[in-house]
Amino acid sequence: MSMKDEFKAFIMKGNVIDLAVAVVVGGAFGKIVTAFVDGMVMPLVTYVLPANIKWEEWVLGKFRIGAVLGATVNFLIIALVIFLVLIKLLGRFMKKEEAPAAEPTTKECPACLEQVPLKATRCKHCTSQL
Repeated sequence: MSMKDEFKAFIMKGNVIDLAVAVVVGGAFGKIVTAFVDGMVMPLVTYVLPANIKWEEWVLGKFRIGAVLGATVNFLIIALVIFLVLIKLLGRFMKKEEAPAAEPTTKECPACLEQVPLKATRCKHCTSQL
């Protein structure tokens, strides 16, 4: 098998195409979540934090502690929004109703313990009367 054929077989596998679609959709969804957090959630955070504190500019020597703290807070807020929207909200809409348990169609023979049809009057394995 030539390199071209192997590469074509690799690309045409379902999991590679699924992964490519997931990356593209994930990137687009990431932009939506970032816009939501920047436009809706972070303005709410400014009401909680005092406006005159520039906590994202904190430094400890040459270490930019504020930048790490800011990225951590942004990550936690984005993770919370994704959890609330995808897991909780969409999970309620996507929840399928459980199908009722099916009635049994077989029973156990008391003599040989084999499964026989529910309406049978004699066991097909040991021929005992049921």
